[in-house]
Amino acid sequence: MADDVPARLDAIRLVREDRERTNALLASIDPAAFETTGVGGGTWSPKDLVGHLETWEEFALVALDAWDRGDRAPIGAQLQALGTDEVNRREVERKATVGADETRTSAAATHARILDRFATLDDDRWSGAPVAGDDGTVGGRLGSTLGGNLGFFRHDPDHWADLEAFAAAHPA
Repeated sequence: MADDVPARLDAIRLVREDRERTNALLASIDPAAFETTGVGGGTWSPKDLVGHLETWEEFALVALDAWDRGDRAPIGAQLQALGTDEVNRREVERKATVGADETRTSAAATHARILDRFATLDDDRWSGAPVAGDDGTVGGRLGSTLGGNLGFFRHDPDHWADLEAFAAAHPA
């Protein structure tokens, strides 16, 4: 699996390019429909999806902070206890009252922070264990947290088909 983990600069490029495509798809949606459900199996709005993508970047940032302290990342225990679907459901519910503009602004800031944080890691840290005695690598763990069906660091593409269909039904 370690061979599948992109190098740090490649991961930064993937995350940046995929988000650019996501943002282009979001821009093709009628702004009045930004809080209309129909994404993510029909129960999420584009706003919910933006919050969802931000949530996983937040989890990655928290993981990096934990590893810097020598602790394990909290998301591992959450996923083990609740499962991915329940974690996602709870996070979408937690962010439900946040307005559309604040969601977009917050998600953009979090995305910039994750890219900046990746840029501050050196390649040795990227390929090293997250915490002493842990297997895997920082890059691999982050890649998994931000991963999807296309592999490490490829979360956004999992949602493009839904966004494309929603944009076709609600064009800008």
